Amino acid sequence: QVQLVESGGGLVQAGGSLRLSCAASGRTFSRYFDGWFRQAPGKEREFVAAISWSGGTWYADAVKGRFTISRDNAKNTVYLQMNRLNPEDTAVYYCATSRRDAIIPVTSTSYAYWGQGTQVTVSS
Repeated sequence: QVQLVESGGGLVQAGGSLRLSCAASGRTFSRYFDGWFRQAPGKEREFVAAISWSGGTWYADAVKGRFTISRDNAKNTVYLQMNRLNPEDTAVYYCATSRRDAIIPVTSTSYAYWGQGTQVTVSS
């Protein structure tokens, strides 16, 4: 069973930065996507960024150029570096790992395992 543990959320002023971490354990397959999603109050969960087993990356237009997803394979940890944050980035952020056979990294239905979520609040 894959388990994901997130950390790094918090309160930051607009223009500031945060780095989220997601440590994975229990994964037994080698081809997968790791993704970050977020859900703001009253809104649906939305895709933020994803990285493939081979290092390919995808970003939502709203975060492109400000957020960077990366992975440390030795630590089985995925990171989301968030720069130039603005109040519209306020949400609960979830990391996720895809199913073994997933081929589309930007949709939530490709992901079978989810972290517990971490709150990111950006004040104006």
